[in-house]
Amino acid sequence: MLFSTVAPASTSTSTSRDADSIPQHHPTRDQFAPIPIPLRSLLPHSKLSLGCPILSRLLSGGLPVGTLTEISGESATGKSQLCLQLLLSSLLPPCLGGLAASSLLILPSLLPFSSLLKRLSRLPSPLHPSPLDHIFVASAHSPDHLMMLLYQADRLFHKSPSLMPPLRLIVVDSIAAIFRSEFDNNFGDLKARTGMFFRVAAKLKEQASRFGAVAVVTNQVVDVMGPEMAGDVGNNHHMGPALLSSGRMVAPAMGLSWANCVNTRIFLSRNDEMAAVGVNGEDMAACTRRSMEVVFAPHVPRSSCEFVIRKDGVFGLDIERQ
Repeated sequence: MLFSTVAPASTSTSTSRDADSIPQHHPTRDQFAPIPIPLRSLLPHSKLSLGCPILSRLLSGGLPVGTLTEISGESATGKSQLCLQLLLSSLLPPCLGGLAASSLLILPSLLPFSSLLKRLSRLPSPLHPSPLDHIFVASAHSPDHLMMLLYQADRLFHKSPSLMPPLRLIVVDSIAAIFRSEFDNNFGDLKARTGMFFRVAAKLKEQASRFGAVAVVTNQVVDVMGPEMAGDVGNNHHMGPALLSSGRMVAPAMGLSWANCVNTRIFLSRNDEMAAVGVNGEDMAACTRRSMEVVFAPHVPRSSCEFVIRKDGVFGLDIERQ
């Protein structure tokens, strides 16, 4: 796909004026008059529902439009399932917590898409009998390829093909998998990787802000080693207290540089426990407890709730955590 290049704005050189040429006068009262602003700018920003009232309430209504959200967690915590639910929620009208828009799902490879397709088909979408017609899919093999896809997506924001609604949601699942094999552990590659972090995040934020969209990325976690991580991680706002999953201390992958790129961080965890079952509770069986935690966000404080994954979606449990 060819793109037309836009020439940078020409800059003309001009000599600096001396101080005598600058008008010397005192500002009048009229110059301090308030500048009128659009009434729409004073209204609260719209949000994308998570597809469950309890989970959306955790984020005061959902994911804010115009921001970049990261959903991190270890394998099998429900990251991809939650993303699929967001893809369907974006089709809903704004009065129901949606964006009335199409969405773009970017994967490291299209090989696992058959299983995602089956899961999508099982999720309820009463207002759209054919929701798959409104979801674009692409694969990014490298960070450079991801950047190319994001620039190509600009056209979908302006005008989607056929009679489809415009694009308003981008989901990258997962950002760590795309970056994982592209850089070595040396100073030069780490510096290049950090620069690419900033470029990808800046492009996603620019699209979200410019087109009134929501950008979501999933991230993997790494084990945290060392006694210095037993408490708060330096009381850093973006990293926060240590995160626990499956009885291990973990942290979202890609480090502090990436953490400072996202507006909202959601952490999904799971813990396998033994529970009493049977009529008299004499038998024991393994059960999995899952939790969603808002690590940081610009509009809500740190909070969490438990959730379950069913065939028809991801649903929060209205249980107060002590």
